Formats: sequence, structure tokens, C-alpha cells
Amino acid sequence: MDSDDEMVEEAVEGHLDDDGLPHGFCTVTYSSTDRFEGNFVHGEKNGRGKFFFFDGSTLEGYYVDDALQGQGVYTYEDGGVLQGTYVDGELNGPAQEYDTDGRLIFKGQYKDNIRHGVCWIYYPDGGSLVGEVNEDGEMTGEKIAYVYPDERTALYGKFIDGEMIEGKLATLMSTEEGRPHFELLPGNSVYHFDKSTSSCISSNALLPDPYESERVYVAESLISSAGEGLFSKVAVGPNTVMSFYNGVRITHQEVDSRDWALNGNTLSLDEETVIDVPEPYNHVSKYCASLGHKANHSFTPNCIYDIRNTWECVKDADDWASLPKIPHLDQAPWAEPRKAGIPPYSN
Repeated sequence: MDSDDEMVEEAVEGHLDDDGLPHGFCTVTYSSTDRFEGNFVHGEKNGRGKFFFFDGSTLEGYYVDDALQGQGVYTYEDGGVLQGTYVDGELNGPAQEYDTDGRLIFKGQYKDNIRHGVCWIYYPDGGSLVGEVNEDGEMTGEKIAYVYPDERTALYGKFIDGEMIEGKLATLMSTEEGRPHFELLPGNSVYHFDKSTSSCISSNALLPDPYESERVYVAESLISSAGEGLFSKVAVGPNTVMSFYNGVRITHQEVDSRDWALNGNTLSLDEETVIDVPEPYNHVSKYCASLGHKANHSFTPNCIYDIRNTWECVKDADDWASLPKIPHLDQAPWAEPRKAGIPPYSN
């Protein structure tokens, strides 16, 4: 990102013309400590060139009369990448953004450096957010949709800055030139963003997730003495999202300080937070808004708690089982298989 300081040349390495201006390939360092390496014609950037900004980000492309024109690549300081179309040095036209792993996270249009028109935001689990952004480039409006990982099931309605205020179940029927067409399904259920807290698992604990409802159900497990289990309604291939894990949000300290028998449904969210499904919410009669906690644990798993989803192909009516919850120092009961000495995840 460019600094706020004025772009005043401090030093030039390379050839100068008769007027003392950069000419040919030069490296110019500015007072902001930003640096440009590229071709100059009598002091103006012309041809291939690359900015190295003070914060570690870069911008590379083709310059005409001192302005970036056509395709340009902006690399964020963390390694993420924006590939876009520039007109007179500003983003105007189609663009795509990628995270540090090269995964597509945005596709859409820019106008005067602001997201414009119909845009898509992609999440690690395969879901996406799509709609026409407002004048500030935000996913705000009455016709925004969250599309589940199956790229068909959707929640369509009102969003503010990407947060669902009121959504109804819909089907993504088609997409033409990046513009989606949705069909609302009959029914009165209304969904909204409902982040759990330390005391509230959900404001609508008995409203099933529509995506889960098509894929899994709860019944007596086929694993001996395991109680209830989570079963597949349909045959699926690997890397398929089947269910979601939600719960009250508690601290690692609380988990570590209480009786281990109370931690059967805990899962570490991050270094600070643990997700828990305590009594009575471990009963579907009290809570069924998500069912991921109903998957049992086995040393021969067919799924994992991870954005990489199912480990192997699964037949319909299979009992879902993940790796067991193995105690690990300084962690909640769920320890990642790599850290517990189990072989790496498989795609």
C-alpha cells in the first residue's frame, strides 16, 4: 500500500537524461521509503515496472505516461494477491483476489478503486457470499445471498456489510456472466446471523440448518456404547462439507479446570476460545441448529473437523466418525491429528 507521504524522489539509481530525470531502467527511492524499479522515459514511468511499498506490499504492471494501465498485480504484505485491471493508475474493471495459499477469495468488478456491481466472496469451506455491493463496496443490500458449499443451497435476503440480517431459503438456479439467479423456496423460516456467546448457544436452537438437513441425520450409533451418532443421508465423495459445529464459547482455562467428563463436546476454535455443546443442548430435542457434535470418534475415521471436510468417500447411511479426542498438553480435548502423532490429513 502506498504511504501517505508525498512521493518525492530521494535517490535515483540508473541513467539520467540531460535534465537530470530518470531515463531507461532505474530504481527510484522516495521520501516515503517506497521504491520503484522499472523503465522511465524522461522522468515518467513507461513500460514494465514494480513498486515496493514501505509496508512490504508491491504493485507490478505496465505503465504508460507515468500511470499504471491494463493488468496489474498487487501483492499484500501478508502474501495475498489482487489481480486487477487498471485505468490511469486506478482499479477499474474485473479483478480477482487470492489468499496466501493461492485460494480464490474474491471475484468481481472495481470502479475507482472500490468494489462495484455484482461481486463474489469465497470462504475456505467452499461457501460464498454474492450480491451487488453498495457505493462503499460493501455487501449491503436486500438481494445478497450466502451460498452453501454445494453451490446450490442459499440463504437470500438482507445483509449489512456481509452479515445476514434476514435470509430465506433459496436455490441458486444459474449464473450468467457472474450474475446469479435465485429462486426462493416455499416456507416461513427466516435465518439471521446468530453468533453464540458464553451463555447462549443460539437464539433459535431448534431451527435446523437447511444444508445439514439434506445431508445428515442423528440416530443410534453403530459404534458400540457410543450413544447417538451422525449418519449420512447421501453418498458423497471426499472433501465434502456435511455438517457444522457450533456451541457456547468458553475459555481453555475453564475447560482445563473442570472435570474431564464435562468436556465430551468441546472443540478448540482458536488459542482463546473453545466451542462446547453442554447439557441439555447435546440432546436434539433441545438443540438441532447444528449437528457436527454428534459425529463420534474412531481410529478408523471417515471425516475430520477441518475445512478440508470428509476424508474419504462415504456411502449413504454410514455412521460418521472422526479421530478420537486425544488429550494434548496446553490444548482443549480436541488435538489436531498432526499434533497428536496421527498421520496428516488426506484429501
